Amino acid sequence: MTETSTAGVAGPGRTRRDAPQQGNPVGRFFGAIALFVRQILDELRKVVRPTRHELVTYTGVVIFFVATVMMYVWGLDQLVVKLVALSFGK
Repeated sequence: MTETSTAGVAGPGRTRRDAPQQGNPVGRFFGAIALFVRQILDELRKVVRPTRHELVTYTGVVIFFVATVMMYVWGLDQLVVKLVALSFGK
């Protein structure tokens, strides 16, 4: 019985990460940083910014939702305070 090993054999599934690194380590480091910045800028170009109307609408919705949740939590807090006061006395 023979064993077949694919270690060290470059196949079609081999990625760039598996390839041996060549060149100056400092140059590779700054090249990686430059690549990272280019990718960030590419992603930022894809961002769709809201219009002024959308921004005002979304802000109003968020403020209303937060105020509603605050009132709900305040009401629960007041209920718990009253129940504790009834249970343990004033």
